[in-house]
Amino acid sequence: MQKQVVVLNSRDDVANALVDLGRGARVEVFVPEQDVQEVVLQDSIPLGHKFALRRIPAGSHVVKFGIPIGIATQDIEQGEHVHVHNLE
Repeated sequence: MQKQVVVLNSRDDVANALVDLGRGARVEVFVPEQDVQEVVLQDSIPLGHKFALRRIPAGSHVVKFGIPIGIATQDIEQGEHVHVHNLE
C-alpha cells in the first residue's frame, strides 16, 4: 500500500498529503510514538497540502514538524483542509 500522508512529530496537529486525497476518504495516519489513527477527510486534500488530525480551536497555534506554523483563524475540525483560508 502506498503511503498517503506524512506526520513527523507526535506533537503535530496536521498531516501532509503525499497524494491527492478525496473528500470522505478514510486515511490511516501513523503518528510517531502513538497508535495508528484513522481520519475521515471532510474536504479534498491536494498533494502537499495539510489536514487536521484533531480539532483545532480558533486562536490556537497549529503545529507541523513539531513547531508552530501559524494560528487557526477559525475552528478547524478533524479531517478539514488546513490552508490560508483558516490559518494565518
